[in-house]
Amino acid sequence: MRNYRDLQVWQRGHNLTVVIYKLTQHFPAEERYGLTSQMRRSAASIPANLAEGCGRRADGEMARYVQIAMGSGSELSYHLLLAKDLGLLTSADYVAADSEVSRILRMLSSFSQKLRSSRTQPVRVEQ
Repeated sequence: MRNYRDLQVWQRGHNLTVVIYKLTQHFPAEERYGLTSQMRRSAASIPANLAEGCGRRADGEMARYVQIAMGSGSELSYHLLLAKDLGLLTSADYVAADSEVSRILRMLSSFSQKLRSSRTQPVRVEQ
């Protein structure tokens, strides 16, 4: 079992979630149950799935949660674009947040590959 707080990708995901909560504070009240909720949920899903995966015993299970986190990151990337196009986010806020999402997605992809390769490595038996 891993400590999720030790994962740099979890730390970045958590920090991004805090940023998303702050950015969406100023969205219109009519978006409270729409875009605001969707952005917050997809952002929080990234570190939450990493935390849940770390509580599992096998790398295969962890890899599954990493994939779910990647899906949430892609969803958040779209929500950021929509918020920008609706005039709810400035271009600068959009670029900063979406760049961080892209960084996190790359980190998750690398982590997923590492987990997959560790599962396919033959077990060496010393004689």
